[in-house]
Amino acid sequence: MKKGIHPENYRPVVFKDMSNEDIFITRSTIATKETIEIDGVTYPLAKVEISSTSHPFFTGKAKLVDTAGRVDKFMSRYGDRKKK
Repeated sequence: MKKGIHPENYRPVVFKDMSNEDIFITRSTIATKETIEIDGVTYPLAKVEISSTSHPFFTGKAKLVDTAGRVDKFMSRYGDRKKK
């Protein structure tokens, strides 16, 4: 590896999934303004909207998508062509 091109300020950082309140600690160089205390230790806090604990691909729970309206619209436009 080349010297001098990698950041030197790696430190433990807490990432918090805001959709399910799950937290995990990992090393990162991310700049944060907030902190959180876990087990008596204060860590920088980075809030994320989605993580592997809440993403539908990893959890197997798909979000309900309103496709019925789109299917009905398609059928009303193109579905009756063979009947004419």
